[in-house]
Amino acid sequence: MSKPLTCDVVVVGAGMVGAACALYAARTGLDVAVVDRGPVAGGTTGAGEGNLLVSDKEPGPELDLALLSGRLWADLAEEHAAAVEYEAKGGVVVASTPDGLAALETFATAQRAAGVLAEPVTADRLHDLEPHLAPGLAGAVHYPQDTQVMPALAAARLVRASGARLFTGHTVTEVLRARDGSVRGVRTDRGDLHAPAVVNAAGTWGREVAARAGVGLPVLPRRGFVLVTEPLPRRVRHKVYAADYVADVASDSAALQTSPVVEGTAAGPVLIGASRERVGFDRSFSLPVVRELAAGATRLFPFLAEVRALRTYLGFRPYLPDHLPAIGPDPRAPGLFHACGHEGAGIGLSTGTGHLLAQVMTGATPDLDLAPFRPDRFPEEAV
Repeated sequence: MSKPLTCDVVVVGAGMVGAACALYAARTGLDVAVVDRGPVAGGTTGAGEGNLLVSDKEPGPELDLALLSGRLWADLAEEHAAAVEYEAKGGVVVASTPDGLAALETFATAQRAAGVLAEPVTADRLHDLEPHLAPGLAGAVHYPQDTQVMPALAAARLVRASGARLFTGHTVTEVLRARDGSVRGVRTDRGDLHAPAVVNAAGTWGREVAARAGVGLPVLPRRGFVLVTEPLPRRVRHKVYAADYVADVASDSAALQTSPVVEGTAAGPVLIGASRERVGFDRSFSLPVVRELAAGATRLFPFLAEVRALRTYLGFRPYLPDHLPAIGPDPRAPGLFHACGHEGAGIGLSTGTGHLLAQVMTGATPDLDLAPFRPDRFPEEAV
């Protein structure tokens, strides 16, 4: 940039959350710039499966955000469905034992009271939904509201639809603040972007961006692998996962956890997850983890034992200690807004996050209470 650019909002991060923040801010009439040190969807978004889930969320603030986001995704699908590979295929959560099924049904009962469509599936009906599932499973719960997009396509599409000015390959080195402490934009290695509002949508790097504004936010990376098969005719109709996946999502453990998650895609390959471990930003390939993913997937779908795996990739989920994202204004730095820490749910929760932030930035009352998502809610020792 030959001279500083002035706009209303600078969004730091061109992943799915940043793209949604840009879109909804622009729709209110704000002049938006998006800046990222890499390409669009170059971080967690590009390594995601594109899940838009309610099935793995217990009643509370995150589920409320997921339901709002799902409605907004459905609206966007009317405009961009084919371009983002939006697929309202539903999810099936299976239990292998009667005790596991009883716990799953208890969980689903609480979700139904919060507005989730959760349909019990007896063992004898499982193969009506998924003909290739392994025999002997105890039952399942069907979640029609679970959907999927292709995350990199979706992020690129929403950035373009926002009309925001996009600055890729620009590293934010400082969040500029005036003498009174209010935010005045960002400094990058290629020039300044001046604005009275800055949105930290930097995903796993949200901690670092917050620190460049002089505030603390304890975002940590949580590594996960995905195994990708050769293209196949559609043999897995839904997102299918074992009930223990929900416990893994909610776990605070830094140790490796794996639970089988299997889903087909519009392009043909089957995606197989999910693993979670806190190992910093270590990008080393782990054959034992990939073997566990493959073993879990073949337990659910035995036909996969004869299918070739073409590749595997990894990504880092932006984890916060209480498993809730940071969304909203930061009172420690007026003009700084956070939209990060969604862990593995950022694709699904992005639309609601962007919508709520746009409401706050324009002085409207947000559709959800943002108090549970306050970015300054963590004690100093956690930061």
